[in-house]
Amino acid sequence: MTTREHRPGRTGTRRRFPRLRIALAAAVSFAVAGTGVQAMAAQQDPETGQPAVPSLSWSDCQGGFECADAQVPLDYRDPQGRTLTLAVIRKKAPDQAKKKGTLFLQPGGPGNSGVDFVRGNYAGLPASVRDSFDVFGYDVRGVGRSSQVECWNDQTYTQAITAAKGVPGPDAYEPAVRQAAAFDQACQDNAGGLLPYVGTEYVARDIDLLRQALGENQLTYYGRSFGSYIGTVYAALFPDRVRALVLDGAYDPEHYANKPYAYDRPQYLALDGAMSRFLDWCAADQATCGFGDGDPRAAFQQLKADLDASPVPTANGGQANGYTLVYRLLFNINAGKVIWPSLGEALHKAQQRDNTSFLLRPPSAASYDFLNPNVVVECVDKDYPRDPALMKRKVTSFAKAAPLLGPALAYGPPLYDHQHATACAQWPAEKVSRYDGSFRAKGSAPILVLGTTGDPDTPYQDAVALSRQLDNARLLTFRAEGHTAFGRSVCATDAVTDYLVDLEVPAHGTTCADETQPPSATPKTAPPGITLGELRHGVSDRLERLGDMR
Repeated sequence: MTTREHRPGRTGTRRRFPRLRIALAAAVSFAVAGTGVQAMAAQQDPETGQPAVPSLSWSDCQGGFECADAQVPLDYRDPQGRTLTLAVIRKKAPDQAKKKGTLFLQPGGPGNSGVDFVRGNYAGLPASVRDSFDVFGYDVRGVGRSSQVECWNDQTYTQAITAAKGVPGPDAYEPAVRQAAAFDQACQDNAGGLLPYVGTEYVARDIDLLRQALGENQLTYYGRSFGSYIGTVYAALFPDRVRALVLDGAYDPEHYANKPYAYDRPQYLALDGAMSRFLDWCAADQATCGFGDGDPRAAFQQLKADLDASPVPTANGGQANGYTLVYRLLFNINAGKVIWPSLGEALHKAQQRDNTSFLLRPPSAASYDFLNPNVVVECVDKDYPRDPALMKRKVTSFAKAAPLLGPALAYGPPLYDHQHATACAQWPAEKVSRYDGSFRAKGSAPILVLGTTGDPDTPYQDAVALSRQLDNARLLTFRAEGHTAFGRSVCATDAVTDYLVDLEVPAHGTTCADETQPPSATPKTAPPGITLGELRHGVSDRLERLGDMR
């Protein structure tokens, strides 16, 4: 764990989740606007000196799910100090006498709700998984119902995104740096009391307390995308407590935490690579794609510029420009080839200035609930050099190397993953909850790592790197476009299921190649494997959904 000395901030609040509270060890209570704060000291085990295991009082929360609150230390350096309340959920195995334990499900992000992830995906899990485990999830600290972090409010985020461009001008870098500094200051002003404590080491320590609260001797865990990094840190801290860990869409943890520019560049290239392969398909199959008039790549670049010059009014009174298009593609390209015809149709609609195109839907409040902690957690986790000249060289080079989507993201407001450098290199808060290695997890049980060769979000080489850094890992390759593998491939889903249920590790070199290919036309219903919600709901606000591979 690395501690950085920066000035402390003030306690922030969130208006959208009234259940949230941070309790103080003092014998008096106080109020922070919009949030009930109670005086409550964290408990400590008198024999071990470790934080006491939370006591979970379960209650029905509809649909056969049970919900509870868990008190954990805000700062693990002070286990008897202030506490944080985590929202947790589970659905019990139908036959408790036959269950093998509890399966932790951890979504991507950072910023996605684990409570919603369990609710939204339980029914689609393989039957043998549902029969073998109580399925458990929770909102990690700083996310959702567990003291949601808010730096910019909805209005400020909307203004920043509305002003951003799909084709930034030649002088876009310096304004981006100033805007990122303003975001950082808003974080300090509105959530300063929580910022140092939302890093992934503390998240992993929370998981170990929750494991004990559930009566589990070892952890059984599926984590996708950023959830894979959380699982990696858990294994590094508690290798002997691992029963089975699935790390799907894996991170290179050393690059992510300690060499973030080396982490960012491949992500820019992976995203642009996926967009490029889609446009190549579009050129080769114009009848199905329907966008581009023979040159989709040139048409896409022109479309961004045209929308910047003349934004399209939206149904809710807003406007959509080239940046809106880039924002939506950033997430929807993750669905893989099954969504390609839908992307072609949506691009064609955007070209016609038809605001029913889901690529012209500006981000909503649900998006901002995700984006705020996404930036904050990564700024705590990552150790960016505080060198302005280096930052400029790196960010401008990344934008140049990824011409389709990179410039808009590099010079846009603080938003998502690989374009956090401008905010994180100026980050003002301390980082007591950051984990900096080692990531070996020496002595753990076998850990299953999944990588998708055409992943736009977590590049395949990251999964390869993680499998080599871990002391005892097995890599499964999914040869496909899109983000993650479980639920998108029968082959990968079966391998994960066998591993979770029976601890059967796939053979060395196992490769799955059963991605659903592009349909011949835009489907009317969502085909298996759509990981986001576009075809179900017309727009995705970072809904984390596994494919239904029952």
